[in-house]
Amino acid sequence: MNIAIVGTGYVGLVSGTCFADTGANVTCVDVNEQKIKSLQEGKIPIYEPGLDELVRKNVRAGRLKFTTDLASVLNDQEIVFSAVGTPPDEDGSADLNYVLEVARTIGENLNRYLVVVTKSTVPVGTAKKVRDTIQAGLDKRGVDVEFDVASNPEFLKEGNAIKDFMSPDRVVVGVDSERARKIMTKLYKPFLVNNFRVIFMDIPSAEMTKYAANSMLATRISFMNDVANLCELVGADVNMVRAGIGADTRIGRKFLYAGCGYGGSCFPKDVKALIKTASDNGYSMEVLKAVERVNERQKGILVEKLKKAYAGEPLKGKTIALWGLAFKPETDDMRESTALVTIKKLIDEGCIVRAYDPVAMGECRRIMGDSIVYCKDMYDATLNADALLLLTEWKEFRLPAWGVIKKSMNRPLVIDGRNILDSEEVVGSGFEYHCIGK
Repeated sequence: MNIAIVGTGYVGLVSGTCFADTGANVTCVDVNEQKIKSLQEGKIPIYEPGLDELVRKNVRAGRLKFTTDLASVLNDQEIVFSAVGTPPDEDGSADLNYVLEVARTIGENLNRYLVVVTKSTVPVGTAKKVRDTIQAGLDKRGVDVEFDVASNPEFLKEGNAIKDFMSPDRVVVGVDSERARKIMTKLYKPFLVNNFRVIFMDIPSAEMTKYAANSMLATRISFMNDVANLCELVGADVNMVRAGIGADTRIGRKFLYAGCGYGGSCFPKDVKALIKTASDNGYSMEVLKAVERVNERQKGILVEKLKKAYAGEPLKGKTIALWGLAFKPETDDMRESTALVTIKKLIDEGCIVRAYDPVAMGECRRIMGDSIVYCKDMYDATLNADALLLLTEWKEFRLPAWGVIKKSMNRPLVIDGRNILDSEEVVGSGFEYHCIGK
């Protein structure tokens, strides 16, 4: 089966590589010539555990190719996936320029039946815009070629994307023709054989499902952060509360961890986009507006705790160590990261910031330049520090040598933004310890 994936970002490259690993012949397309050249040379532009090896394996097998020219390969495909970026506009809506540019290219070059599948996260109604754009291109050329559009949103977690793709909780496919359904069923047959759920539905429902899923997860996070902040005021322990409510099978334990706010490429963008979609249709998503407000406030909570620990003493000139820069472990993605908010607040206070992250140092330097000190390891970051702030729950931060760290710090103050440290061990090692919701 021949398929093309347009866009070699996180979603496109992972999806294309995994489809190739199931036996499909995949051509990944991107307008970025340097990125395609790097991929052809075996260099992977994103960090995702296991992806580089899987790309090389399928390139060697001849099932995975890369090009900058969609038109040249378009009419050899049964399916073309659009996995280009949909960045948020200033008003929170999803920018569909790249999605519609793909549709225009298809309309200008299509000569045989094709299923055009949107894999990017797009608002309800985008499939109609894609269809109209392709049809306008065909009409302009005066040709009559049948095609179908479909929606196949992705549910990949960064750091676990390959496993998520190969062993999905569910695959959601929106179609409006039996022909498209049969072709998409053929593509996902390897997953059906393993009894994974492929859920077919209408296209608008598929488009809405992705936004609703991410917004629900963001809601759970903000809810627990709100509860955590109240726990601190009334003397409760949010970890105990989480255990108590998570044992209820109607609620479950996932995404009930309190912390210093969510970030990444999906949750913030998708919450904003769903709020904007509702507004465009005359409806106000009050719960999601609150979710967004809580998260923005939570991103500043570590600096607030730091100020409280110093009891009004100016932070100017103090050295603050940061453990973690990425928005979550197992990725170098810093989009909407709490670390960016924290760094900016600390710099505004006149602090010297010493930071370490296992993989996101290069990305942070790209964004922040030399405004902070980039350290060689987590111990180097604490050198002469007046406080240590933990922002990302990397495994290597869980069992540090506290005796070594205490000797290197000016003040043994730890603020755990992810509640992953053993408070008894930290306090027993002579540190002042603060966390979220306790």
